Parts: sequence; structure tokens; C-alpha cells
Amino acid sequence: MNEYLKHLERIEFVVTLACTGKCRHCSEGDHESCSGHIDPRIAAEAVRKICGAYPIRTLMTFGGEPLLFPEAVCEIQRTAAELGIGKRQVITNGYFSREPERIEAVARSLADSGVNDLLLSVDAFHQEHIPLDPVFDFAKKAREAGLPVRLQPAWLVSPEDPNPYNTRTREILRSFEPLQIPQNQGNVIFPAGNALKYLAEYFDASTTVSNPYEEEPKNLRTISFGPDGSVLNGNVYQTDILEIMEQYRP
Repeated sequence: MNEYLKHLERIEFVVTLACTGKCRHCSEGDHESCSGHIDPRIAAEAVRKICGAYPIRTLMTFGGEPLLFPEAVCEIQRTAAELGIGKRQVITNGYFSREPERIEAVARSLADSGVNDLLLSVDAFHQEHIPLDPVFDFAKKAREAGLPVRLQPAWLVSPEDPNPYNTRTREILRSFEPLQIPQNQGNVIFPAGNALKYLAEYFDASTTVSNPYEEEPKNLRTISFGPDGSVLNGNVYQTDILEIMEQYRP
């Protein structure tokens, strides 16, 4: 076992960078030229191999908007369920179709694949460009399919700050009250990508803020795959995942 990965317990897949949103808070920046998705067969095989060597507790699929490619998401999640990974998460903005039949089919597929924690990103930033009705419909269909759903808002400055974005986010969250979906604590926006470009006035330029999603390279708890197969310092499309992990050096 690689000493830098001895505490590994989580696998993440950025399924795609393509997105239905144009969020001004997105740390990834603009997604307009992004397309394609990770190969689910190769991703699933990588999960099997990693789980054979490390005690993985959590697997997450996100994007971009991962449900633009639900078949890929479901194959990865189904593999995680078969291997006994305890927490199997999807983060989505809930907007991948306006068609009720497609929305219901995807919700049922996610439930059938074993997803047990669906985080739905709804807030002032997502709803600036994403219509609320199909997102509400997806949340409703997900609950009906038996999926555990939590609302995952993004807050500017802090959840308590009275800025206009947070005020709008609270209004949006209230619109989901009829579905009785629990609200996760969400996340505070990090100054990177679009956030730094469009929301700079809300950040203190004299203060250096650590990226909350960045881990200590010499003690990784999470292994993250990009949609192009990139992982650690290699690429799973070209090299076996266990070889990449064995050769990893920060």
C-alpha cells in the first residue's frame, strides 16, 4: 500500500464538465465548450480494483451536471453498491431535461442503481439560469422513487450574511417546503473561477483563503477522477489504476 494513500476512504468522479448552468459562483469557471463524459466501464473497473486494495467508505459522482449522462452515473453507482461502499452520493443541479417522463425515468434509475444520498444544488446562483419547475419535479420524482434527497445550497460570505444572493437563496429553499426535503448545511462559496470573476466585491483581497476541497498531497483520503480519465499523476485510460496509485508521489 502506498504510504501517501494509506488513509484513502473516498472515490470521486467528475462525470462530465458539461453543465446546464452558467453559475457565477462556479469554481470551475465557464463550461460552454465542455462536452463528453468519463467512460463508465473503465470507471467501474477502477472502482472494483481500488476497493480490492483499500477500505473505501464513500463514492461520489458529480460534474458539471452528471445527470446529462445518467447511464454513466448509474453504472458507477451500481458498482459501488455491489462492492458494499456505504455512502453512494450524487451532486446534481436537477436540471437535465424538461420532459416529465425522462425526469421520472432518471430518478428511478438512480434509485435502482443504489444511490443513497442525492444532494440537490438549489440557490440564487443556480436558479439565475436554471428554471425551478423541472428541478422541483425531479426532486418530487426522486422522493417518490425512494431516493434520500437533501438540498445543498451555496452561501455567499456565510449562511447568515444578509446579502441579496443569500436572501434569494432562502426564498428558493422555502419553495421546496411542500416536499419536506431536509436541507443540508450547504457550502460557503470559495473565491476561485467564476466566483472570483463575478463576485470579487464580496471577498477580502488581502486575505488568503485556503481551498476547502484541497487535501494534503502526502495524506490523501480521496482519489478523484476527471472526465478525461485523469487521476493522481496519471490517466486510467492509459495505465492500470493500481499501477497509478502505486507510483503516486506528491
